[in-house]
Amino acid sequence: MSEQPLNPSTEPGAPAEAPSAHTAAHSPERTAAQPADPARTAEAAAEAEAADAAARRAASFDRQRRLRQEPRFPGGPAADPAGSHHERRIRSFQPRRSRVTIGQQDALERLWPRWGFDIDGLRVLDLDQIFDGLPVVLEIGFGMGEATAQMAADDPGTGILAVDVHTPGQGNLLRLAEQTGSENVRVANGDAIILLREMLKPESLDGLRVYFPDPWPKSRHHKRRLIQPDFLDLVSGRMKPGAVFHCATDWEPYAEQMLEVLSAHPRFENTQADGGYAPRPAFRPLTRFEGQGLDKGHAVHDLLFTRV
Repeated sequence: MSEQPLNPSTEPGAPAEAPSAHTAAHSPERTAAQPADPARTAEAAAEAEAADAAARRAASFDRQRRLRQEPRFPGGPAADPAGSHHERRIRSFQPRRSRVTIGQQDALERLWPRWGFDIDGLRVLDLDQIFDGLPVVLEIGFGMGEATAQMAADDPGTGILAVDVHTPGQGNLLRLAEQTGSENVRVANGDAIILLREMLKPESLDGLRVYFPDPWPKSRHHKRRLIQPDFLDLVSGRMKPGAVFHCATDWEPYAEQMLEVLSAHPRFENTQADGGYAPRPAFRPLTRFEGQGLDKGHAVHDLLFTRV
């Protein structure tokens, strides 16, 4: 029996049969010629854009991590000295980046290894050794350092441990201290809470100064104010009995809060018999910032409390 072809149209000499609609629809040539599905094209573009954004975020995160670990100047203060050694929490300060002058940079590069250190929270300081046995007052937040430098020059028998995160101010204070020959100043870069909690011994301070801290005037930001009951619990353990806690502010609502929380704390006693504000002591210089506040009609309040 002769073998019959499966498709008669494939026999030699037979005319070619036109493809059916089903065959044409599934033909690779036809599929390639069809326009792409708009929905799938948009989805692929969105996925590519998301991947690109994720890559940019990762690169930015890596850059910020390196900036936190590297000093802005060789041998100078680090951008984030404590890094990830300590827990994240609400901060009472806002780091500021501003231009460092040539004089400030020179002071940082020359004097930081001698008079400055980063608050890394990884060691306990020996203040007697650092200040050659002088009584030590901690100053939190010194701005551009003019008042601190003047107090150091006026009272060379007291060591001043000055803490701030503002690099131009750190350089300026070092420059001023060198100009006045004040070797009783040390500049600490970083978070004062970590310094107090991790790096200072109990009852090692002879005084504490907090002049014109950020008032955080908006109600939702009041939790960021430095002078709070928890802060007083911490500092009271680092101050010697009889040490004086001196605050000053030109923000009336913050002054009222300071007076309230200090008066309520069992380990602090107001030096004023009437339980109110104190006159500005002669040793606290009138700063440029304070003068600007006075020009605006702000009332400046000093509070002096003794650690009991």
